[in-house]
Amino acid sequence: MVQDRTFGSRLFVAMNYTIISLFALVTIIPFIHVTAASFTTAEELRQQSFVLFPTVFSLDAYTYILTTDTITRSMGVTIFITLAGTLVNIAMTTLMAYPLARRTLIGRNRIMLMVLFTMLFQGGMIPTFLMVKQLGLLNSYWAVILPGAISAFNLIVMKNFFQQLPDGLEESAKMDGANDLVILLRIVIPLSMPAIATFSLFYAVGHWNSFLTPVLYLNNPEKWPIQVLLRQIVILSQGGFGDAAEMGADFVPLPEQTLKSAVIVFSNLPILLVYPFLQKHFAKGVLLGSVKG
Repeated sequence: MVQDRTFGSRLFVAMNYTIISLFALVTIIPFIHVTAASFTTAEELRQQSFVLFPTVFSLDAYTYILTTDTITRSMGVTIFITLAGTLVNIAMTTLMAYPLARRTLIGRNRIMLMVLFTMLFQGGMIPTFLMVKQLGLLNSYWAVILPGAISAFNLIVMKNFFQQLPDGLEESAKMDGANDLVILLRIVIPLSMPAIATFSLFYAVGHWNSFLTPVLYLNNPEKWPIQVLLRQIVILSQGGFGDAAEMGADFVPLPEQTLKSAVIVFSNLPILLVYPFLQKHFAKGVLLGSVKG
């Protein structure tokens, strides 16, 4: 028979729920405010700076940012960079992590030292820009995808994940005549889907929110991803520097706060829709790969 909890234990649980609820409110309320402000009229925002529920519902900000083909093209560019970049990231990370997980690989420790070195020291912005320029990648989508093709941290965790797979599976496959590539594609990757799904989302979020790299390497406005273009819209709405002709002849600045809120919601909505489907893989994918090295 389970004994009733003491007053102290009940008090401890109640305090935990209270603290967690406060942290949840601190996280959720700003997002609710931004979402409400994006659907609020300019007059209401001038009357009260903090809005949680708009009294007058308005879609002017969203109608504004979707009135030209520029936004649609920019969203398509972002989706392409995210999908292609994530595919390249996962493919290259997996192809490098799998051989490093094999203890029989010659020079394995030296390669891991070089990987760890990149986590502590980096070439910097200017050397990276010069390298991209020398490779002829400027003003191309590859300049955004290839320089960060492999994350050292993700590589190490995925390598550790591969090391935890039973060796008997690979030995049985080799006895049946399978080579390393077949083992990777038909055995290792299907068993590693939690880790792959986790790092796919990590890479995808990084590409979706990428701003500095496209600014450095993409000079053609038609190749701007959504983050760069929406920043340009905000600058023009504030009367800042920029070429309004790039936004179309029907450009009419909206109130700064309304437009900023709509920009934040518009740029984060796709990731927020994808996140719940991959959230269940986070703990399993990351923790299993970080138990031992």
